[in-house]
Order: sequence, then C-alpha cells, then structure tokens
Amino acid sequence: MSSLDICASVHFCKNCSSLSPHLKYFPSPAAFSLSTHRHRQLQLRSQFLAPLSAAHFSSEAGKDEFLAAEMAEDSGLDSELDEEEFSSDGGDEEEEEAESFDVQEFEREAKEAVKEFSDSLSRELKIEDEVPNQKRTRGRQQPRITTVSNIPDHLLPRVAIVGRPNVGKSALFNRLVGGNKAIVVDEPGVTRDRLYGRGFWGEYEFMVVDTGGVLTVSKSKEDVVEELAVSTTIGMEGIPLASREAAIAKMPSMIERQATVAVEEASAIIFLVDGQAGLTSADVEIADWLRKNYSHKYVVLAVNKCESPRKGIMQASEFWAFGFSPLPISAISGSGTGELLDSVCSHLEKIEETENHKAGEYIPSIAIVGRPNVGKSSILNALVGEDRTIVSPVSGTTRDAIDTEFTGPDGQKFRLIDTAGIRKRAAVASSGNTTEGLSVNRAFRAIRRSDVVALVIEAMACITEQDFKIAERIEEEGKGCLIVVNKWDTIPNKNQQTATHYEEDVRAKLRILSWAPIVYSTAIEGNSVERITVAATLVEKERSKRLSTATLNQVIREAVAFKSPAKTRGGKRGRLYYCTQAAIRPPTFVFFVNDAKLFSETYRRYMEKQLRTSVGYTGTPIRLLWRSRRKSDKDDGKDAFLAKQTSSSQVDKKLAVAT
Repeated sequence: MSSLDICASVHFCKNCSSLSPHLKYFPSPAAFSLSTHRHRQLQLRSQFLAPLSAAHFSSEAGKDEFLAAEMAEDSGLDSELDEEEFSSDGGDEEEEEAESFDVQEFEREAKEAVKEFSDSLSRELKIEDEVPNQKRTRGRQQPRITTVSNIPDHLLPRVAIVGRPNVGKSALFNRLVGGNKAIVVDEPGVTRDRLYGRGFWGEYEFMVVDTGGVLTVSKSKEDVVEELAVSTTIGMEGIPLASREAAIAKMPSMIERQATVAVEEASAIIFLVDGQAGLTSADVEIADWLRKNYSHKYVVLAVNKCESPRKGIMQASEFWAFGFSPLPISAISGSGTGELLDSVCSHLEKIEETENHKAGEYIPSIAIVGRPNVGKSSILNALVGEDRTIVSPVSGTTRDAIDTEFTGPDGQKFRLIDTAGIRKRAAVASSGNTTEGLSVNRAFRAIRRSDVVALVIEAMACITEQDFKIAERIEEEGKGCLIVVNKWDTIPNKNQQTATHYEEDVRAKLRILSWAPIVYSTAIEGNSVERITVAATLVEKERSKRLSTATLNQVIREAVAFKSPAKTRGGKRGRLYYCTQAAIRPPTFVFFVNDAKLFSETYRRYMEKQLRTSVGYTGTPIRLLWRSRRKSDKDDGKDAFLAKQTSSSQVDKKLAVAT
C-alpha cells in the first residue's frame, strides 16, 4: 500500500497534527474523498492505532475532550465489526458476500464442526477394554443405566468385600457396581488397593469396596512372590537386592492393612469364599478374625462360583461351620446376587437426598499418571494425608485406577485418580502379562475421564521417550495438564538457577506441553505437594474459560492486522470472515474462512500463540478448527434467499387476484 493510501485510510480529526511532526507535510484531509470501501478500512484499522501518550499533546484543556471522544468512538465500533471480515484485501464485491453471511448459521456450523471433530478423535483414540487374547467370560454384564443421585460418596454407607486371594471378589464388585471397573484375571493377587464404586438396589444406594486377598497363612518368600505375581526385575534396576526382598516381604501385610481399613469403615461386610475349592485354612482364619473383632457389624457369608443351583446348595453346606448362614451365588452369571443384596440392604441406612445435595456441585478430576516408580501413589497419599494406596519400590504395585475424593485447604473439592505406571507398548506386549496390559488400559481411561492430568516425572531421570508418548496422549485427549517433577530432593548441589535450567530442559524436550505449568515436589516427605492442587485449580479455571464473541474477534483482528496470511503463488490470500468459541474443556474455536487450505500450519500456530498471549489459557490445549466458506456456499445461500422472496411475491399476486 502506498503512502497516499495510508493517508487516505487514517481517520483525521482537528487535532491530528499532534500525532506526528511529519503529518504537516501531507495534504489536508479535506483534499481526499473517502469511498465506502476506504471508510470501512478506516474504521477497521483505527482499532490497531497505537495509544497516544501525553507527550503528543500540548497543555491545553481540550486534550481530555479529545481523548474521551476517541475512546468513545473506538468502543462503539466493536459490535459493528463482529460480523465484518478481518482481512483488508479484496474488493467491494467480496465484502458484500462476507456481509451476506448469517451469524446464527455460523454458530450452528461451529457446533457441528466440534461434534464431527470430537467423534473422529474418539474413533482414533479408541481404547479396548480387554486385551485381544483374553477369554471372554460367559454372561458378562453390561453397564447399568441408573439415575445417580448427588449425595457425596463419603455420606453413603459402605459394603466391604473381603476374602482370601482368587475367590472372585473383583468379579462380584463389578457385578454390584455395574460395568468393568475392577481388573478381573484368573490369577491371585491382582487387586491390592481399596477400590470404591457406587452400587444401587431398589431405593438403596451405597458404596462397594473391593479389597485385596487376605493372606493370613504363613508362606515362604517364594510362595508370596508367585501368589502375588510380584516382579523382582522389571522397573527395579538400581534397587539393592536386600531392598527388593524387604519390599516383597512387606507386600502381604500392606494388602491386609488396606483390607482392614475397608472393613473398619464398612456398615456391612460380604465374606466371600470359593465353593469349588471348598473350605480352606485361610477361610477359617478370616472367619475367626471377623467374629472376634467385628461381631458388632453385619457379616453375610457368600459362597461364590456356585454356577448350578442344585450343586450350589451342596457346595455351601460345608461352610455352616463358620457360624454364618452361607448363601450360594455366582458373580459371573449373577445368580443369587439379588438375595445377597436383599440381605445386605436390610442392614443399611437409607440416605435421603436433600436440597443441599441436589445442587449438583461439579468436582474436577485429577489423574496422576506417569512411568512406573516415579512416585504417583506417594503424591496421592501426601495429598489426602493417609496411606490410601500401597507405596513400594516393587514395580507395578498399583493395578487399578484408584479414585479418591479430596478437599483442598481452600475448600475446593477434587477427585484424585491414582493410576498404574505406563510402560512402552512393546515392553508390555513382550512381557505377556495380561494384568499389566489391563492396568495400562485403565490408566488411559483415567486420562479420558479426568479434567486435569498431573504428568509425574522423576527428577534424576528427567524426560524420557515414554514421558513424551504420555504427553502426546494427554494433548490428543484435550485434557488440562501440569508437569510434576517428583523426588526433587535427589538433585545434588541445587542453587537458585537449578530450577530455571531444569525447566528449560523440560520445555525443550516436551514442546508439545509448552503451555503446562511445572511443579517441583518431594512427595515422600510431603514437600510442596499442595502446589499441585493450586496449579490444578488454575488449570481447570483456564480450561473452562469462555470468551465473548466481541473479545475474541478483537483479538483475531489484531492478530490479522499484525500479520496477515501469506499469498499463494497464484495471488490468492486467506480471508477470515468470522470466529467463535464453540466449546470449553478444552477451549475450541472455529474459524470461518474463504479457503482453509490457504492458511498454512505456521500461520495456525501463530494464531494459537496470539490467543494464548492475549487471553491466557495456561495449562490447557486449544483446538482451532478451520471451516471453508467457498463461493458455492455463498451462492447457495443467496439462491435460497431469492427463492424465498420469489415465492412470497407469487403468493401476494395470487391474493391480489383473488380479491
């Protein structure tokens, strides 16, 4: 654009001579006649003029009036420019076509674009619930569709399921809560931590607690390793052999401690035994333990794996020796579970839903993910202030995704999700461990159902290839994210610049999460773990932020004015007609342009950077969807409008003839 065009495009006023000393050499603004097209450029570009400083004015009293008039004129143009095009190139014909678009039509297409993108992304990131080689069990139950109340979990009565390993506790848990929440594999020692889920029966609602197998019979170290499927090599490099043996020896006692906590907080206890294996010494010891310590609680003895009703009565008869009334059931087929729930609910207190519960407070979920042995369970225990999960140097200690409700110091409620360590897919496949494959799938599903993901890395290991793979998955899922550098105390010789240099290294290796905040903590000592919830609160607010159309279009106009799309070899240039925020969590913006192919990937990244610079969105990915509005689309809209006008005129003529 020439200097004459620039002069003709700027709005002059009576005090314009004070803008710059060079303006006195230009002709008077009265010497130019501005066309309608140039006047629109004038209104558009007046938004991007730099604000005037006090040095540009004299000391006369008319300065304040001038500034007030200019500010009022600029603010009055926002609503007019929302529906105009943003590019300054093109003739009057293209502007008239852009103005013929309907804003409501844009908004409708934006919602359709978000839905199409979400569906395609879900198909791409589909997670298989079961590994292909696993045998499908007969009579697998489907998730039940039940109206969930707004009663908090901690107010509901709890029902604990206890028993020795491999009697079907997790299968019964899945049957009672509906779905496939717990890992069910035909091997002992799969469940280790307490797993909670909501159960419904009639008008009763309660929390079901799955526990690990209780080992009260003395066993050798080799038997414990084999029964609990503990690995002494995978993920334990660098740990002395004595520490490995000590951790393995403590594993049964830690599992029993988790089961004890579940029994103590339960209102009713389901003591589960195996009807096919018959009565064992471990069952006798558990029955004696329940009678001696929890005689004040209601205990129902359920004999599992009684697939045949006739044989079930015979299989359950030998368990009368425990002093409880045995009830034959089958967790897989569901037979006998109705009588079991009738018996349990008869001793539960019914919780009524009040007005306070019906408010439906939204509780954000934070998934704690990372490689094995980076301290995920330690972070969860440090946040909740109790031994919620088992912490051990044994690799793969956590199997299921453990949900825990937590209230921060400021009263903000969260749902923390501890997950299993995620190893490389090739390593999981080569190990042949079905349980580990299911655990990784649970971890990926925890990412999908969370709002914010805390990616935990080990300070000494820094960023590995597997960390980058997990970061890619978080970004693809569109989840908010914060990077937690755990075991910060292991970094030697720290100084004031250590954190700065470390952050630069993390940013360089995890460019895909350049927008994620970084938190340094030592979870085993409880240092700085509260910063995780503070950062998660900030990320959730940014992820839920919605911009008004006027503010968004103002940001886009400034970005286009600073750097317009590059022209192609054929002389075509991309033109932006309209932009709107179509969704939150994550923030999704839809750009309506003349041709999406004219906007390179570099320019799209530039637009995302301008949005983050101007508005924020710390800790959350941004989706930018580009929709082409070709000339055929415009002509179709015009033809429909003309057809509507023609039909209405024909009706008027018929009415006139009839009268």
